[in-house]
Amino acid sequence: EVYFKNLSKQKQKEVMEKNVNNHKLRVCVATCNRADYSKLAPIMFGIKAEPQFFELDVVVLGSHLIDDYGNTYRMIEQDDFDIHTRLHTIVRGEDEAAMVESVGLALVKLPDVLNRLKPDVMIVHGDRFDALALATSAALMNIRILHIEGGEVSGTIDDSIRHAITKLAHYHVCCTRSAEQHLIAMCEDHDRILLAGCPSYDKLLSAKNKDYMSIIRMWLGEDVKTRDYIVALQHPVTTDIKHSIKMFELTLDALISFNKRTLVLFPNVDAGDKEMVRVMRKKGIEHHPNFRAVKHVPFDQFIQLVAHAGCMIGNSSCGVREVGAFGTPVINLGTRQTGRETGENVLHVRDADTQDKILHALQLQFGKQYPCSKIYGDGNAVPRILKFLKSIDLKEPLQKKFCFPPVKDNISQDIDHILETQSALAVDLGGTNLRVAIVSMKGEIVKKYTQLNPKTYEDRLELILKMCVEAAAEAVNVNCRILGVGISTGGRVNPREGIVLHSTKLIQEWSSVDLRTPISDALHLPVWVDNDGNCAALAERKFGHGKGIENFVTLITGTGIGGGIIHQHELIHGSSFCAAELGHIVVSLDGPECLCGSQGCIEAYASGIALQREAKKLHDEDLLLVEGMSMKKEEVVSAAHLIQAAKLGNTKADGILRTAGTALGLGVVNILHTMNPSLVILSGILASHYVNAVKDVINRQALSSVKTVDVVVSNLADPALLGAASLVLDYTTRRIY
Repeated sequence: EVYFKNLSKQKQKEVMEKNVNNHKLRVCVATCNRADYSKLAPIMFGIKAEPQFFELDVVVLGSHLIDDYGNTYRMIEQDDFDIHTRLHTIVRGEDEAAMVESVGLALVKLPDVLNRLKPDVMIVHGDRFDALALATSAALMNIRILHIEGGEVSGTIDDSIRHAITKLAHYHVCCTRSAEQHLIAMCEDHDRILLAGCPSYDKLLSAKNKDYMSIIRMWLGEDVKTRDYIVALQHPVTTDIKHSIKMFELTLDALISFNKRTLVLFPNVDAGDKEMVRVMRKKGIEHHPNFRAVKHVPFDQFIQLVAHAGCMIGNSSCGVREVGAFGTPVINLGTRQTGRETGENVLHVRDADTQDKILHALQLQFGKQYPCSKIYGDGNAVPRILKFLKSIDLKEPLQKKFCFPPVKDNISQDIDHILETQSALAVDLGGTNLRVAIVSMKGEIVKKYTQLNPKTYEDRLELILKMCVEAAAEAVNVNCRILGVGISTGGRVNPREGIVLHSTKLIQEWSSVDLRTPISDALHLPVWVDNDGNCAALAERKFGHGKGIENFVTLITGTGIGGGIIHQHELIHGSSFCAAELGHIVVSLDGPECLCGSQGCIEAYASGIALQREAKKLHDEDLLLVEGMSMKKEEVVSAAHLIQAAKLGNTKADGILRTAGTALGLGVVNILHTMNPSLVILSGILASHYVNAVKDVINRQALSSVKTVDVVVSNLADPALLGAASLVLDYTTRRIY
């Protein structure tokens, strides 16, 4: 594997050197409308910033040049791009024939332009009929095509156009793992597919902190507040125009009844768009006090509007793709986006055949705030795409190659210049240290960061955010794709809301703390939080002895005693999230006092704190040290000294350890009689010292029907971090919407 990885890097380096020394790559970017320009602009800026590698030619056509749609070519000029050619390719009309004629007109005009430009690569985006004309022209004129956003699935004629462009294209940049797998299943060459993410995410993930109130007021009025307005964007469905017009009427009726300030954008140039505009005017939307109807909003400003909206409604791909990055609620109407991957912020109304259905959806969604989703990108797409472009060898044969079945199953393909691993950011909040790690799908800790855990809430949260941001940035350098953040912390946790209800005494100022919201907002990633004992059980289920076991229990033996219970393959939380507090099983009515305030808990006998307490007592009585042991004057007595003394023959120390092992064993017997698991896993630093004592107690005290249980010591080096990672990895790999 290392050999082939090095070979790939060497090949990429040679290709780049050839391109630098011999030829600048001449790239033609053709943009047809406001939507595709939002995806192409970040790439265009990246190409323009590296003139030593690239020459950029910009061709503008389609609805960019139509006054009814805002003459959006002006925003390209405002971005300081030189437009080489403007092509008027739209044939006015209101039916499907107009689209066909527009494609034909583009095919007539494009050959002359491409003959003059002679680009090495043509970048084509998406699934519009204009893009099909571009791809057809370039393919027939032997120009290499790089297709952006291939492999995705939606519910209209766009699907067929998108896949047709895929078959014409030589190189593919896709946004999601599913899209990558679709391209592979369509027999595209594995080595010419780049999983980069959506280019627009590079811009929008950094946009939310900018001044937005002035933008909101400019488009919606001075009296509008954040989260108290709606953005509506609905297009005709060309395969069922009459139904989509009817649905648009119902949407406007519902918005009028809902009585919130609403920004309505005009639809795309498609068969049926003029009829939709007529519906708007018939209902007086342009003059209604609650509505603002506009032909176009610049993408920078549109980002701010949807990021702070109370809801977005319609059938635009923007709703199911980009808006998820902000956690804004979305109502997706009809079938136009059927098949798209979506975040939990999207509510689908497939059969929006009554006003009441849409109104009810508005009542459900308006004003909510969901976790930010990064299904379609992580903000680093453009650097990957530029690297991909630099690796193109113009001396390679132009003829496409198809990789027919059998197809490699469910693995990320190495395309010479990038090999990314699905990973999670794992956070472990311990009593002493705060640790953050990048953990791969296979349970490998790729990178780990450790800092002392601050004593105050503010400092602790600030340090968590700082470490997570650093780790997320480093993930790009080590070729890891972060799917989310998992947090393991002591105390009682509400995992549904991501809130620490109250913590152990070891972690100060850590009660009623919402961890999910600030971390999700800062990183634009989904965040999961759970108790450290539960995380240890999840780690065993995914990576350890519990893999494939239906019912098992994990006991953590460390500073405290904790655990987690897996029953029928699922983690048990309990009605008030207090299940599996195994350290507080009482094994003696008059035992030592526990930190919880009770007496005789397992933790009061067998935890590291309990052993340290007994070790100090022996030391104070000069009964701890035996021959072969020594302690410095300033050295703090710990549980480790007690264990060392027992090994060297100190009978009192050995007796304390036996008592601790017996207490732990009695607790395990109680668990066996209650849950009847088939496996007990002892985890933590003290596990190996207790395992034999626990087995002895089970043989003496347990019912015969449970004595056959297996008791093993965990083989996981870091169960807290691995468990936090599994919160992310288990969910993101089985997510079904």
